[in-house]
Amino acid sequence: MDNIDNIPEPRISHTWVEDVLAILMGTLMVSFGVMMLRQSGALTGSTAGLAFLVHYLTHYSFGAVFFVINLPFYYLAIRRMGWAFTIKTFSAVALVSVFTSLHPLFAHFDHLEPFYAVLFGNVIMGMGFIVLFRHKASLGGMNILALYLQDKYGIRAGKLQMGVDFVIVLASLFVVSIPMLIASILGAFVLNLIIAMNHRPGRYRV
Repeated sequence: MDNIDNIPEPRISHTWVEDVLAILMGTLMVSFGVMMLRQSGALTGSTAGLAFLVHYLTHYSFGAVFFVINLPFYYLAIRRMGWAFTIKTFSAVALVSVFTSLHPLFAHFDHLEPFYAVLFGNVIMGMGFIVLFRHKASLGGMNILALYLQDKYGIRAGKLQMGVDFVIVLASLFVVSIPMLIASILGAFVLNLIIAMNHRPGRYRV
């Protein structure tokens, strides 16, 4: 008798309603984590880290900087991932840009211990990223560039991403204190650990 546990389940795609709700929930979580990092004076890696650097140096809105920095990468996203992914990613980036400006209108921390804020903020961001990834959306222009260069020139995406994060960390020495830099590095490690544990190709059916 065949083992019914070994019978593959039919693949069921997410509906557009599920995608919309997931993108809303994922971006709310990521933007709330960003708010915690910003109020504690921390930063992170990738495109968000670059936006934090520009925000700290120029005092322009993080949301506006994050939105503008991502604009050049959508061309690569269309070429590599297609229109559906690009539209979802554009929407997610736009929502994070808006939500990071809206959150402080409803929530403000009178006291926020930096290490707690950085670690917990990155946990929230990590869970938000997983929601977005599961619905084939992204937030990182640098991630798109890394995947494109890997396909085009054979440059390992992971190594390029590490190189970008290393440059951001070096540049951040001019805008944040050493203890905050250490906290930011630990937070980025937690964020990447959450993504690595929960987002593996082939693990999920949808």
